[in-house]
Amino acid sequence: MKEFLDLYFTFFKLGAVTFGGGYAMLPILQREVVEKKHWATEEELVDYYAIGQCTPGVIAVNVATFIGRKYRGILGGILTTLGVVSPSVIIISIIAAVINNFADILWVQNALGGIRVCVCVFIFNSVVKLFHSAVKDKATLAIYLVLFAAAVFFNFSPIYSVIIAGVLGLVFTKMGVRGK
Repeated sequence: MKEFLDLYFTFFKLGAVTFGGGYAMLPILQREVVEKKHWATEEELVDYYAIGQCTPGVIAVNVATFIGRKYRGILGGILTTLGVVSPSVIIISIIAAVINNFADILWVQNALGGIRVCVCVFIFNSVVKLFHSAVKDKATLAIYLVLFAAAVFFNFSPIYSVIIAGVLGLVFTKMGVRGK
């Protein structure tokens, strides 16, 4: 029972402090789930993010569900999902009730602008950490560079990127360019 409560409240905490969506949650997930709790490895977290982007729904919810399911089965998946969405439901309900009273206040707008900048820093730090854990050799660097260029210059679909990266990973491994 204690482990189930730990799952719920860990993801409740993550959901409560994550501004900016699933990408902004990544550094917090890395610290809490990978480094502190050891519920997933760095590689598993990257895989969950990739799959979470390709599946319907919110990335943060998908990743939370994957981690909870891996660690404690279906009930673990349900509890992590409820944990990560509960703060949003509470906060959105409160904000919806009072938004019209505060939306035009300059300091509220400025505070939200500052939070958006902070989220960008979190995302950048996550990208740097993920890059170091994902790009291990020349083959993965080539995949990264091609897909990065496709995304930046051609607005290439994330779904196609994941599919192409998976196929190229298999091809490179079959050709002996990469290890197992």
